Amino acid sequence: MSLAAPWLLALLPLPLLLRRLLPPLALRRPALVLPPHLDAAAQQAGSAGLRRGPWLAALAWAALVLALAGPRIEAVSDIVPASGRDIVLALDLSGSMMKEDFQLDGQPLTRLDAVKRTASAFVAARRGDRIGLVIFGERAYFAEPLTSDVAAVARTIDEAQIGISGRGTAISDGLGLATKRLSQSAAPSRVIVLLSDGVDTSGTVQAVDAARLADRHGIRIHSIALGPEDLETQPASRDAVDVATLRAVAAAAGGESFRVRTVADLDRMAEALDRLEPNPSARPPMRYWQSLWVWPAGLSLACLALIGLRRRGWTG
Repeated sequence: MSLAAPWLLALLPLPLLLRRLLPPLALRRPALVLPPHLDAAAQQAGSAGLRRGPWLAALAWAALVLALAGPRIEAVSDIVPASGRDIVLALDLSGSMMKEDFQLDGQPLTRLDAVKRTASAFVAARRGDRIGLVIFGERAYFAEPLTSDVAAVARTIDEAQIGISGRGTAISDGLGLATKRLSQSAAPSRVIVLLSDGVDTSGTVQAVDAARLADRHGIRIHSIALGPEDLETQPASRDAVDVATLRAVAAAAGGESFRVRTVADLDRMAEALDRLEPNPSARPPMRYWQSLWVWPAGLSLACLALIGLRRRGWTG
């Protein structure tokens, strides 16, 4: 606990100083002369009230000065301040994402399920950021607009299904749609996280050209090449990921490229992204002062009210 204006406590001795410096007030003589036995009783009651009066007045003054000094306590808010960062996750939902070539606790896992596990946890932990979700297959669309409701985006990732956007891999369309939305954002930091397990089959705009467009708008792109097989080592594989293109996309837009072959790689990738784009929820909690002046002010008011009631009783 502390005081906002502790110097105001210097007012505490003010009534004593005034009592010493100012002449005493002349008391009015009663207009009514009471019989001796009633006059003695009234004087006895008055003296008892006066004995209590100074203490109540002193307490009222002390409480009032304390209220003016501003007692307060430091509190911690569970609200995470906005980071000023907009992130769009561009998620590949092509048919190859159904391939079961990941392992979790000894059990086979599809690429999509592995991504859901990591991506939804990554998004849900980004409190303070605005997150959007672009899903692309043969075509791309916004599944979630940019929002601070990261839990809603995480749920959408968990509910994503293969086939809702076709079975192709339109990487450049996904990048273009995310870039178009982020280019309209005034956020000082704008990021696309691109996750794909295949080769760009859109055939209209090259993925690297889409990345250069994003870079001209000040948007970073981090790319994630997903799957055990890639064109560099197994060029004949049907479901190999084009690591070279995804690496070039990240390089063209000032980001980092990640190669993910296992669930452990996915977890390490999420940790690395948190370092590259610092997680706002990892910041120290926001602290603020909670004012307590109302309590001593209420005590002072109660004392003054009690003094007033006693005086009415003495003079009534």
